[in-house]
Amino acid sequence: MSGNTIAQVRLGTDGPLVGVQGLGCMGMSEFYGDTDEPAARDTLAAALDTGVTLFDTADMYGDGANEKFLAPFFGAHRDEVVIATKFAIERVGDDLAQRRVRNDPAYIRSAVEGSLKRLNVDVIDLYYMHRRDPAVPLAESVGAMAELVERGLVRHLGLSEVTGAELREAHAVHPIAALQSEWSLFSRDVEQSAVGAAAELGVAFVPYSPLGRGFLTGAFTDAAKELRSSDFRASQPRFTGENARTNAALLAPVRRVAEAHDATLGQVALAWVQQQAEVHGLTAVVPIPGTRKASRLRENTAATRLRLTPEELALLEPIADRVAGDRYPDMSSTSAARE
Repeated sequence: MSGNTIAQVRLGTDGPLVGVQGLGCMGMSEFYGDTDEPAARDTLAAALDTGVTLFDTADMYGDGANEKFLAPFFGAHRDEVVIATKFAIERVGDDLAQRRVRNDPAYIRSAVEGSLKRLNVDVIDLYYMHRRDPAVPLAESVGAMAELVERGLVRHLGLSEVTGAELREAHAVHPIAALQSEWSLFSRDVEQSAVGAAAELGVAFVPYSPLGRGFLTGAFTDAAKELRSSDFRASQPRFTGENARTNAALLAPVRRVAEAHDATLGQVALAWVQQQAEVHGLTAVVPIPGTRKASRLRENTAATRLRLTPEELALLEPIADRVAGDRYPDMSSTSAARE
């Protein structure tokens, strides 16, 4: 697979035009071990060269460090990029496992000011609610987000990890341009209600971890032994113990499809999630695989030109039902917990 510039799609009914694949920037600051900053900056440049325009971050990535890291690149290319960031996860101390979800209007107003300052911009293109706090009425949270649009601080709104019912409720308060949730050959719980609601409302779907946090690339044969302790995946259920070995064995059909197309396993996984736009009648699916290497970025974007046959889609269909382990050790803040 090879190629240069990727196609564009629109986020939501009147949202921005973006490359059909975006870039998740979280790993450039933490979670996956040490980062080579010059290599990461080369990756940002390579992304823009290939037509990637949607760059995804959040205020909790690196406790603000990721937004600061991206600021110079955004400043140099402000008219060429679509900046997406998120609020709602408040970290407590240095322990990544210690956090709380905040959706109250006062917190939202404070969070956006912090992100604007760290990003060094006047307006955020796409502002997501990172996680949902059921204790706060959704209308209050989305109402506060809508006020940010009215004030000119934010252009478009997004939600992450919400159910179909929650998406409909939020969209009735203010148009939602994009729904971001985990969706991949390994993770398909969003198809229970969120995908259908997004298709019905004309909301774009932005899958995070479309490569199963790297598992779907075939990088691991026994992840429990191969991951460093500084890599947060070492504590994720799908990467530990017998689960890791079980899940590695599930990649045989992915490998078979990849060989048929002279593609990589990761490209097949990305092509699969991209093609779900047609399968489910979505206006757009814009996966945001994360990488810190320009070579991997080019490999990922080449997947936008890979077309799987109905027979290949059918071959890949059973994988998710056989995956061992949940997406997170604690699934309480995901949409799956509220279905």
